Amino acid sequence: MKASKFSDAQKVFIIKQGEEGTSVAEICRKTGIRQVTYFN
Repeated sequence: MKASKFSDAQKVFIIKQGEEGTSVAEICRKTGIRQVTYFN
């Protein structure tokens, strides 16, 4: 399995952004990930 390029702290930050109501499209644009990756 491929290692993640994001640290655990970065993953938590991305998830919290979603919980705060930021749109998934904007989160993905800011972090440089695809929406499929976000939902996985």
